[in-house]
Amino acid sequence: MERRTLLRAAVLGGSSAAFGGTLWRGAAYAAPAQPGTGPYGALGAADANGVRLPSGFTSRVIARSGQTVTGTSYTWHNAPDGGACYTDGTGWIYVSNSEINPSGGASAVKFSSAGAITGAYRILSGTRQNCAGGRTPWNTWLSCEEVSLGYVYETDPWGVNAAVRRDAMGRFKHEAAAADPVRKAVYLTEDETNGCFYRFVPTSWGNLSAGTLQVLVAGTATSGSFTWANVPDPDGSPTTTRTQVSGSKKFNGGEGCYYADDTVWFTTKGDNRVWQLNLTANTYELAYDDSLVTSGTAPLTGVDNVTGSSSGDLFVAEDGGNMEICVITPNDVIAPFLRIDGQSGSEITGPALSPDGTRLYFSSQRGTSGSSSGGITYEVRGPFRS
Repeated sequence: MERRTLLRAAVLGGSSAAFGGTLWRGAAYAAPAQPGTGPYGALGAADANGVRLPSGFTSRVIARSGQTVTGTSYTWHNAPDGGACYTDGTGWIYVSNSEINPSGGASAVKFSSAGAITGAYRILSGTRQNCAGGRTPWNTWLSCEEVSLGYVYETDPWGVNAAVRRDAMGRFKHEAAAADPVRKAVYLTEDETNGCFYRFVPTSWGNLSAGTLQVLVAGTATSGSFTWANVPDPDGSPTTTRTQVSGSKKFNGGEGCYYADDTVWFTTKGDNRVWQLNLTANTYELAYDDSLVTSGTAPLTGVDNVTGSSSGDLFVAEDGGNMEICVITPNDVIAPFLRIDGQSGSEITGPALSPDGTRLYFSSQRGTSGSSSGGITYEVRGPFRS
């Protein structure tokens, strides 16, 4: 098998430690010989919350749609989706979008240093179908509207400052955002079958009120070089942003997006792929493609939100599939990290690690009911690799 090493570090805080993973190019990728036995071991039986975890990990439910968050008077939103964590003194905050239309928005839960819930509140209201988004280096949350001519809203995880609509970041069917402090840009995915991949370059880093929206330009192959071109009319009307630039590369349903160490990864649900951009070399490759699995069962189906850990592991949530969060390790092991039983009508959303890397937050968007009002938000605690 011809293999080309390109995956770099997926390290929180911008470490330059080598990721060391590999891409499968020119030959088909074969699934691991022992699926389900990744770096954390095999999944155990479902716990009381219906979550199957490796040995040493435990889960708890922190919020349910339509019910008050434990220890607070705040009612959790429907259809919880994209999320992120923020340091808050000795504790932390988990932010979560609401993917309903109308009324969408986002909420937050605060935790003490011991992990006890100390508060919950609204940080964004009156928006539409807030799906994914991204965390900025200046500790705001970019909440993205997954609707035609949707906006990006910059919100305050502490709920003190009013949310601000960032028109300059373009109007299209937004999914996720990932900030790159080196090139001082924010990468954006588009959830269309012929969507594009964008970056927004602010006039002043740390201020998203003005800047230039650009689109990735490349050939039709699954690997090669790319350039950026300015989008003439970020407003997207009457001509959509994805059709304004000749040669803009099309992606089949852009979803999650994650940046670390001169690399950005993003997922496309229409073809079940994980893409990778080497931002130093200006090249793109496939990091995962289930159509290349030639033995066994594809270990990851229904790719959606993605995040990374300090060990260099990528955690990819499934929309459908086996209702799993799968891990892609630096040495090419792709295996389930967790699975939720009895919720086949839902999807897993919003994976985010606590600042100390010991807890993973995520949601089952529609829970056991299969309805947006049945969302469940979880915490998993255990010996994550560091």
